[in-house]
Amino acid sequence: MSKLTDVPKRILIGRALRSDRLGETLLPKRIALPVFASDPLSSVAYAPGEVLLVLSIAGVSAYHFSPWIAVAVVVLMFTVVASYRQNVHAYPSGGGDYEVANTNLGPKAGLTVASALLVDYVLTVAVSISSGVENLGSAIHFVVEHKVMCAIGIIVLLTLMNLRGVKESGKLFAIPTYVFVAGVFIMIAWGAYRGIVVGDTMHAPTSDFEIKPEHQGLAGFALVFLLLRAFSSGCAALTGVEAISNGVPAFRKPKSRNAATTLALMGGLAVTMFCGIIGLAMATDVKMAENPAKDLLHNGVAVGSEYVQDPVISQVAAAVFGDGTFFFILLAAATALVLFLAANTAYNGFPLLGSILAQDRYLPRQLHTRGDRLAFSNGIVLLAGAAILLVWIYDADSTRLIQLYIVGVFVSFTLSQIGMVRHWNRHLRTERDPAARRRMIRSRAINTFGAFFTGLVLVVVLATKFTHGAWVALLGMVIFYGTMTAIRKHYDRVSEEIAADEGPSDDSVRPSRVHSIVLVSKVHKPTLRAVAFAKLTRSDRLEALSVSVDPAETKALKDEWERRGINVPLKILDSPYREITRPIIDYVKGLRRESPRDAISIYIPEYVVGHWYEHFLHNQSALRLKGRLLFTPGVMVTSVPYQLQSSELAKERAKKRQEWNAPGAVRRGPVDRRPKEPNNKR
Repeated sequence: MSKLTDVPKRILIGRALRSDRLGETLLPKRIALPVFASDPLSSVAYAPGEVLLVLSIAGVSAYHFSPWIAVAVVVLMFTVVASYRQNVHAYPSGGGDYEVANTNLGPKAGLTVASALLVDYVLTVAVSISSGVENLGSAIHFVVEHKVMCAIGIIVLLTLMNLRGVKESGKLFAIPTYVFVAGVFIMIAWGAYRGIVVGDTMHAPTSDFEIKPEHQGLAGFALVFLLLRAFSSGCAALTGVEAISNGVPAFRKPKSRNAATTLALMGGLAVTMFCGIIGLAMATDVKMAENPAKDLLHNGVAVGSEYVQDPVISQVAAAVFGDGTFFFILLAAATALVLFLAANTAYNGFPLLGSILAQDRYLPRQLHTRGDRLAFSNGIVLLAGAAILLVWIYDADSTRLIQLYIVGVFVSFTLSQIGMVRHWNRHLRTERDPAARRRMIRSRAINTFGAFFTGLVLVVVLATKFTHGAWVALLGMVIFYGTMTAIRKHYDRVSEEIAADEGPSDDSVRPSRVHSIVLVSKVHKPTLRAVAFAKLTRSDRLEALSVSVDPAETKALKDEWERRGINVPLKILDSPYREITRPIIDYVKGLRRESPRDAISIYIPEYVVGHWYEHFLHNQSALRLKGRLLFTPGVMVTSVPYQLQSSELAKERAKKRQEWNAPGAVRRGPVDRRPKEPNNKR
């Protein structure tokens, strides 16, 4: 079975890698950028549209606020990038926001940040994939009709790609990400050339449309609230920035400097593309509406439910390049593909954070170990499962999913920056070098401004998005927090319980006697082997035990036992209700009550079979007994195997596996190289 299941596994994710090849999986900056920054880079495909959608509530007249909202998003982006550059230098171990908050603000703050990040990573996958499916569905109707199944299929595909390893998946994702970035910059440059130098008038496909405002003439607090809501929607461009600080260990040396450089490059590219698309949208007179079927008017008539509202980036590309041209098609394809690949940011951040949390005993320890391809396989599979569940619940609707977004990001942003301020305060109390103090004071100022600004944005996001779905993200954070707290309490309780005492204890003191019991159903070869083995242990008391279910069979067993002259006393337990497990358990518990300091050793004959289906035909009573006896203190259970003829097949397969490099051997550590055979040639 192991060999059969391993063949498709190797085909899907490749050969197992040795532990000493971990260094080969580390990322250079050119690969790290698309791996860790594909989410914030791709968000420019929908973040400008989210801003215009919210402003459209007040009509086209509110669009003139979009450049100021873009400026606010740019200032926030630069603030966050500058703040995180301090983080990666101060905490290069990969804990990111969690490590900063845990170290400087305490375990509760650290766990809050971890909960927020885990929720956000799951949402990143769900939102990116759903948005990509919707973009692709505008061209392929089959995708729209089956968008949930298509989204789940793409998540499964991305999971397999990431299970092959970070570096290998990074190479696959680099090309479309760079094509998308290059396409957007070419569009911005060509649009600026046509509009400023040549003086062409570019028109988006919706330029001659009108917007029917839901609330006309907004002013005062209502207008401010609308602008704040538009700003919070535009902040979707910042999602994924924290992934680089969490993924510092995946960079090549010098890790901190390479991570900081990648952060700066990502920030510069993201804000340039975001501002460029907003500017071109204004220049080409793009129109967007939250309910286009009713609120978009063409020649005074609503466009109707058959109208498909294209994203802002598609409308701008049609205006700049021309609808259906080579560059338009190239950018549309790259946009759809990069939205799918944007989920890769979460596929790298979630498993790394899960590994750190598992090391701190907040998550199951299985998340801490690397898989065959030196990736955190269990974390990758867990993320995929959670994202699939979310996509299924929300029908892969990015409009509904995006309302859940951002909350977790700014919770982690704010607590992380507050933690960094305390970090610099602590170091300034002991630092005496003037140059070092100046650097720390500058860094503290950056983190202080970052904490204030991101905290303000967090309040805005909660106020404007809570009723639109943000409460679901908060509920998810609470669930993660409670689950991780419970796991930590369990691990702490178990550690305390199994800790070895300094002095003598019941577990270290030798038992007064050993009472051995061989379970017997019939006199056959497995029984005789179990009895012979039990005799070798030289117990203080040895007896055979059987349960009487059928009087005739019990009499035959006694007669055969006496005829063979087996010098081990045979005890028969009556079972009027034909139960086997309970009489044995009651008998053993009775022995424990009579002699609490005695150790009871139970020997159970078991068949070793060669086919998987034979397991259903044998050893069922033995399995039930072992399961019940495990909960009885002072009882040791020993299986005495008897190999059936069919097990010879399994033996041959095992022999072949010994000659073959077993997959997963990487978990057992590096294997010594075989010595070269001596060369006898002269």
